Amino acid sequence: MALSVREYRARIRSTESMKKITRAMELIAASRIIKAQQRAQAAAPYARELTRAVSAVATFSNVDHALTTEPENPKKAAVLIVTSDRGLAGAYSSSVLKEAERLVEKLKGEGKDVDLYTSGRKGEAYFKFRQRAVVKSWTGFSDQPTYDVAAEIGATLIEAFLADADVEKTAVDEVHVVYTRFRSMLSQEPTAVRLLPLEVVEGTEPPEQGDLLPLYEFEPSPSEVLDSLLPRYVQSRIFFALLQAAASELAARQKAMKSATDNADELIKKYKRIANQARQAGITQEISEIVGGVNALADAQAGSE
Repeated sequence: MALSVREYRARIRSTESMKKITRAMELIAASRIIKAQQRAQAAAPYARELTRAVSAVATFSNVDHALTTEPENPKKAAVLIVTSDRGLAGAYSSSVLKEAERLVEKLKGEGKDVDLYTSGRKGEAYFKFRQRAVVKSWTGFSDQPTYDVAAEIGATLIEAFLADADVEKTAVDEVHVVYTRFRSMLSQEPTAVRLLPLEVVEGTEPPEQGDLLPLYEFEPSPSEVLDSLLPRYVQSRIFFALLQAAASELAARQKAMKSATDNADELIKKYKRIANQARQAGITQEISEIVGGVNALADAQAGSE
């Protein structure tokens, strides 16, 4: 019985060590969530003004651009799936992968082939394990994305969208992005949006009374302005998706680590209770053996007399 007590004490020590690790990871994730939210808020004014500029050019120039033109018979679509680089975040990556699979099935049901692009090691490993081809992957930044990475991803997807299908195998007619939108600390929602062809949508708030629509002059020309603005608009939307995904990943990790810490607390209490019961049972057995020995000795002495 003493051996069993030692085993439970060893389990208690190992569980306490695990609890310290999960607690530390919970605190790290909580501190990084604030930074991720601040980055998203800091990027919002730029994205808002860029959207207004693109909307103004698209509305007042009457110029057809390759990035805003709907193909007559789309046959192929690209899907960018934003997952995490690391685990220990609960169902974060699996939820966005399920949403991506639903989108892929929907596109295939419409008669379109699908090219897969992934951001994050979890998505890359998911499709590699299933032996499904991925055109390109980006890894190593899921919880701290940078605009340079968003620009690289945007340039790759734009190049595939503008490529000639008769020349390039990676040419696509549509580009979709699947990521996790950060709603709150308790709610993160897997979301799929079509990125290309562009649908420029400005804010839904009505103009204040007395506001007048401005008159625009484009220099050097509306088409050249669109050539400059639209790629940046695509990159800003990708950067927004990466920031939202980063905040969602950290929130999911904090929640998962808090649950692991709470479970470790319950396990420690259980092990301590069982260890105490085993120790008390051992003491009781030892007392019983001593009493039995004393009684046997007394009976032996009485018999000798």
